[in-house]
Amino acid sequence: MILSRVKPAVGGETPTSIGEKKKKSRTKVPSLEEYLQLRDYLGALTLLEFQRSIGEKEEHADLWIGYCAFHLGDYKRAMEEYKSLTTKPDCPAEVWVYLACALFFLGLYKEAEEAASKAPMSPLQNRLLFHLAHKFHDEKKLMGFHQNLEDVTEDQLSLASIHYMRSHYQEAIDIYKRLLLQNRSEDYLAVKVYVALCYYKLDYYDVSQEVLAVYLQSIPDSTIALNLKACNHFRLYNGKAAEAELKNLIDISSCSFEFAKELIRHNLVVFRGGEGALQVLPPLIDVIPEARLNLVIYYLRQDDVQEAYNLIQDLVPTTPQEYILKGVVNAALGQEIGSRDHLKIAQQFFQLVGGSASECDTIPGRQCMASCFFLLRQFEDVLIYLNSVKSYFYNDDTFNFNYAQAKAALGNYKEAEEVFQHDQTSNTSSLYRLFHLLLKYIMNQKGQLAWELYLKMGTSSDSFSLLQLIANDCYKMGQFYYAAKAFDALEKLDPGSNYWEGKRGACVGVFQLILANKEPKETLKEVLVLLQNSGNPQVEYIIRALRKWAKDNRVLLS
Repeated sequence: MILSRVKPAVGGETPTSIGEKKKKSRTKVPSLEEYLQLRDYLGALTLLEFQRSIGEKEEHADLWIGYCAFHLGDYKRAMEEYKSLTTKPDCPAEVWVYLACALFFLGLYKEAEEAASKAPMSPLQNRLLFHLAHKFHDEKKLMGFHQNLEDVTEDQLSLASIHYMRSHYQEAIDIYKRLLLQNRSEDYLAVKVYVALCYYKLDYYDVSQEVLAVYLQSIPDSTIALNLKACNHFRLYNGKAAEAELKNLIDISSCSFEFAKELIRHNLVVFRGGEGALQVLPPLIDVIPEARLNLVIYYLRQDDVQEAYNLIQDLVPTTPQEYILKGVVNAALGQEIGSRDHLKIAQQFFQLVGGSASECDTIPGRQCMASCFFLLRQFEDVLIYLNSVKSYFYNDDTFNFNYAQAKAALGNYKEAEEVFQHDQTSNTSSLYRLFHLLLKYIMNQKGQLAWELYLKMGTSSDSFSLLQLIANDCYKMGQFYYAAKAFDALEKLDPGSNYWEGKRGACVGVFQLILANKEPKETLKEVLVLLQNSGNPQVEYIIRALRKWAKDNRVLLS
């Protein structure tokens, strides 16, 4: 403890002058109005709660507490405060619309509509009902509330946000730019964030970053802006770069903006490739619109197609992303259960997006048309669309896999194999890819490579299926030596089966190729070893015939 001095260090001061100096040095507590001007809603809320606890309530303190909680993103607290006010006889009528706004942000749209209906008509009520009509997909009501909008900033911002949510990004940008031209840019800095969001949605990530930088220079701790910057980095670079951008935001949001915590948790799942999806995303399905879509994507990546379909089947798509995802899920389910109905629905969704004026020249739009023609088995058209965008997917495994499939479907097996070999990770990333690579080898008369790829797998639950593919397709393509080796392995694994017949035919096929000088005579020695491994009585007759030919043609078998 530092003790106060008895004597002053310099000069002398009377007790009165000392007291006056202390009063001057004492820090003045900011007023509620000062906190609000600084957008320090946490400070304002703390002041209001302190005054309430000591019985020195600010005028309309309950309303201000609800207001501060709402702006902090604590919509539940705001709802509770406004609900409490509505039970009082002297409750202002406009509190009902404030309550409705809190309910809206909690995703309680029906309850929000009921509360809004009890409020007097006002521009805020109209804007809220406008947004609710959009949530309920009620076009008639939407247009009615649209007509009530006026040429004032708040109404125009509301209209722009509806354009944004209906994927009319250019229309939203036009409104935002007009507002920026009509007003001082520094007074409407937040509008630049909205413009950046639109450019992000239009896939102009670099432009979005440039617009966003102007806002962040003035308000570097903005939750929405920093989150958008992280999302841009995710698109431009990778998940690690995006997560690094969120580091400061996580620290900021630990003490402010409750809603951002859920947004950050949601985005971290995406940036980390789905890690923690089942813990984070389900509670956010009705809070963050993208949460449902990202959970569907997670299930697809886990090959849980049925769960993905259950989650998306009741979703009425309104954006290109929703149409595309619903198409992908229906295509996956249709292929898994053999349902032509699901495949037809998928084809229609892909065609709808790919053929739309707004998407036909975008990369996703062209991919959709390729998918549509893929399901229609019109592979020449598939390649037209894939060729137009392949430069953007040079190292993309999934794109290369689909591209190779289309090539193979047209009989271009050599080109298909080259595409498969382009990225070595695609060779073993899934059984389905492995099947297709084996098939390309066999169709290109490279049975040895197919056999070596099988040997690299070792023993697994899938090796039996791969053996069957090699045995049957090598036999069909006249590569009898590797067909015989595969049938021999199958016979050992399942002695009671009829694989002997395939093995016998393949061994005879090898002998025919030797007679036609298309196979080395030395191969006969290995064929005899394969035949001797069988316990079938027919084998002795075949071995005698082969040995006799070898003796007559001076072929050494030992």
